[in-house]
Amino acid sequence: MSWTWEYAFGAEEAARTAPPAFLAEVERKAAEMVRAAEALYVHGRSHDGDDPRGGDIAVPGGMFTYQIVVRSERVYVVQLTYLGW
Repeated sequence: MSWTWEYAFGAEEAARTAPPAFLAEVERKAAEMVRAAEALYVHGRSHDGDDPRGGDIAVPGGMFTYQIVVRSERVYVVQLTYLGW
């Protein structure tokens, strides 16, 4: 398995109605986080510690909440908030 990101929970539904420019920014930042997590957790599948704390990231137009699950080698986007700015 290799590192990737995906929408989780209600974020997948919210992504269906969010503006494309906002989603492009969310996807760009999520891909950036995947590269960082892959570099930090080289042996992700064999990780035996706790997962890092998730957080919020502001992007043009709003923000999103993420969670990294190291053993699954995933960055999950768990909430999207489109503010229109």
